Amino acid sequence: MESLILIILVIMPGVWSGNWRVTYTDQCALKGTLVVIKCEYDYPFGHIVTSVAWSKALYFSGKWRQVYLTGLPSPPDHFKYVGNTWGDCSLRINDVQHNDEGHYFFHFATTLDRWKSKTSARLSVRELTTVVQPSTVTEGDKVSLTCVSGCPTPVNIVWFRDGQHVPNPVFQAGREDAGRYHCAVQGQEAASSASVALNVQYAPSNVTLSMSPSVVKGSSVTFTCSSDANPPVTQSGYRLYKDGHFISSGQNHTISDIQPSHSGLYYCQAWNNISRRGTSLINSTEVHLDVQYRPENITISMDPPYVVEGSSVNLTCHSAANPATDNYTWYRSTTSSSSSMVYVSSGQVLSLPSVEASHTGLYLCQARNTVGENNSTEWLLAMEEKTHGSRSLPIVAGIGVSVLLTLVLALLLLWLKQRTHAEKKQPVYDFRLSGRGSSSSASEDLSNSIYANIHVSPSSPPVIAVPDVTPHSQRKSRHEHDASSAYEDEVTYSTVTITPRNPHRTHNSRSAHDSRSKSGENDSSVIYASLV
Repeated sequence: MESLILIILVIMPGVWSGNWRVTYTDQCALKGTLVVIKCEYDYPFGHIVTSVAWSKALYFSGKWRQVYLTGLPSPPDHFKYVGNTWGDCSLRINDVQHNDEGHYFFHFATTLDRWKSKTSARLSVRELTTVVQPSTVTEGDKVSLTCVSGCPTPVNIVWFRDGQHVPNPVFQAGREDAGRYHCAVQGQEAASSASVALNVQYAPSNVTLSMSPSVVKGSSVTFTCSSDANPPVTQSGYRLYKDGHFISSGQNHTISDIQPSHSGLYYCQAWNNISRRGTSLINSTEVHLDVQYRPENITISMDPPYVVEGSSVNLTCHSAANPATDNYTWYRSTTSSSSSMVYVSSGQVLSLPSVEASHTGLYLCQARNTVGENNSTEWLLAMEEKTHGSRSLPIVAGIGVSVLLTLVLALLLLWLKQRTHAEKKQPVYDFRLSGRGSSSSASEDLSNSIYANIHVSPSSPPVIAVPDVTPHSQRKSRHEHDASSAYEDEVTYSTVTITPRNPHRTHNSRSAHDSRSKSGENDSSVIYASLV
């Protein structure tokens, strides 16, 4: 038993040794972590350690001085001795900060002496650094996270984004991955890096056009376009369209005096220079603008347009409105003024099955919808006097007479045209008798010839006798003795019936003919008749 105790005492440092010695291991610690500075010491035989202490070299008053750790301002248990009194002099520092960096010295005292190390343990303090590569990406691109510690000692690293654990430091970025990232030492998450932002850009989404869905004519309406985009859509990146046609650019568009023509389908388009699925122009859903207005352009029509006592008539009220007119009211006034209108009936059509004198007067229609009401102009209902015949009979008779007169006039013009054409085509007959030769041969010729029988027209013109063409001696004898019957039986003188155009012309022709007859003695060629 005594031998065993002796062996243990010999083995223990400082009990059986001959040199004063302190050895250290330099340390690199991450800010926020804890670190243990490894330390061993030795001392000569026969000494028993009575106290231990650590100091830190500080520079002040122009020179380096060693200050015991107990004299430094620090939180409780920031420095803690974790060694013993026979050889282990290790020091633990909790929640290492940058001001903990420096040189540390170990001191101890024994029952016979005290010792202060000549060398020191150096502590380096570093921080974790987060690297996001790249820090700005387009949605769908690859992102890699790297944590740099600055200390050679490897540590287990974990990742966080906005306080939420990130399982994989390499991923394809989505818009939901945007945020601030930092790394930390596993198990000592307080020892973390400064955060670094990841910017994920993406094309506009959730593009929305907002406005009042139902507005009244004459009021004001504002269109507002919004979207979720990174980078945000600028004013010039918004465009408003109506029924596919460009209206304006900008996030807001106001129509101050809205009219029914503004009704239609509207949508807005957003753009921020980032494409999505091959397109960078993103449209909102269409919004229908419905402009409402009270009844307008109210008119009254009557069927039939003319009424007599006892007949039926329908008065119909027409209007344009949005929403459609849902109520029609009829009023009537028996005076010339509309100020004394009295209620008659309701409904779009006012039917009077048997019109009486009491029904005549000014009628007015009032149209109403949910927006408002409006009145038509007055309509005068008057009765016409009854007639035995139909109103259309004089008209039909007049048309018949006009047609008949037109037909007669056309036939008369046609007849005159044909007659004029026929007169232009009539030949001119020239009857001449040659006086040359013997009187006997002339007598034979005269006795055997029929000169002409011409009947041009059945009308009643004057009869023109062809002059006597016998030789002068015979003609004289015949005139004196009334001519022999032999010649009268064999010679037929021409009788020509003509319709003269001008009586004076006929008289002149006869005179000319007599003149030619008197000159027959000297000229054997005689013109018996000339027809024009």
